[in-house]
Amino acid sequence: MKILVINAGSSSLKYQLIDMADESVIAKGNCERIGIEGGIVTHKLADGRSFVKEQNMTNHTEAFMLVKDALTTGEGKVINELSEVSAIGHRVVQGGAIFSKSVLVDEKVIEDIDSLSTLAPLHNPAHVQGIRAAVSVFGEKVPQAVVFDTSFHATMPEEAYMFAIPYEFYEKYKVRRYGAHGTSHRYVTGRCLELLGKADDPTGTKIINCHLGNGSSLTAVKDGKVIDTSMGLTPLGGFMMGTRSGSLDPSVVTFIAEKENMTPSEMDTMLNKKSGLLGVSGISSDDRDVTAAAKEGDERAILTHKMLRYQIKKFIGAYAAALDGVDAITFTAGIGENQTSHRAEICKGLGYLGVKIDEELNATIHGTEALISTPDSKVKVYVIPTNEELVIARDTKALVEAAN
Repeated sequence: MKILVINAGSSSLKYQLIDMADESVIAKGNCERIGIEGGIVTHKLADGRSFVKEQNMTNHTEAFMLVKDALTTGEGKVINELSEVSAIGHRVVQGGAIFSKSVLVDEKVIEDIDSLSTLAPLHNPAHVQGIRAAVSVFGEKVPQAVVFDTSFHATMPEEAYMFAIPYEFYEKYKVRRYGAHGTSHRYVTGRCLELLGKADDPTGTKIINCHLGNGSSLTAVKDGKVIDTSMGLTPLGGFMMGTRSGSLDPSVVTFIAEKENMTPSEMDTMLNKKSGLLGVSGISSDDRDVTAAAKEGDERAILTHKMLRYQIKKFIGAYAAALDGVDAITFTAGIGENQTSHRAEICKGLGYLGVKIDEELNATIHGTEALISTPDSKVKVYVIPTNEELVIARDTKALVEAAN
């Protein structure tokens, strides 16, 4: 069975074609700048060859047509025809209170995903476009599944997901903590349990996952199930990220809005797109740029890193308390897998938990799986590259097989 995994953004469409016989990636790529001049399609094969094509794409359907061409024609051809694709799996950020698990796609599912767009305005509308475009190009006979970033967090107890606001807003609008990055946290949790030798029976395990990228979140996992996560109603909650503020005193919002005469929409834009690393450093939302500036002595870049590491350490401490201890801490995603100095500085502040890392080894780990804690560390610290696409492919395969 070959499964095409899709991650559609507002102006992008990432894809992977996975052979489920051995879970190997046959080909992968990205359609960038959809609806914008200067479109680019990058198509990569398992043997390392890469093909880049400049092509404007008006919408996601046109992008899917280019994906079809990349997979079935030319030097990058890996299948003879679309019928070799057994199913399509889509990543969807927000499943709200409607979806607690992955499901096969039908019109009602698409409408429900669209109805949750207010909780993920940057993501869910794009996912709907991607699903409809896939149906248009591949036809209705090819089964499609959706895997929700929020579903792994559905095991949170109510004391963790509820906000201390009038209860009526939960009853009327389902205002609560949903979390995000659940597909990544789910993969990393599974892999960590394997490394701990507890995959078959996670009872008694306590894991804190640090998904650190342009968007970031921490998750506390007990007995293999989520008990708390840092992102909230939307991906804005938690600690500072590339352009997101993370959680803050709500009075900050009303104070600035009044002083600057900002509308709710303008305030939302500021908090989601102009804050975080970008807002504090004034340099970039990309941590690599902030790191370069910090090395040159830029004071605001240095402050940005101090803030980021401090906030992450506070969350780890809080989750260690919530879990009543911790067996393992994992680092994943772009920053977590590659930014060695962040891992080192964060772990230095966790000595009270018995955390000790091999700093020389840590400095050599970039995007590869490794145990970076020392043998005498009371807590194991792992770098685990995430693989959301594989989780989506596995869920899609299981749903299709169960339906047949």
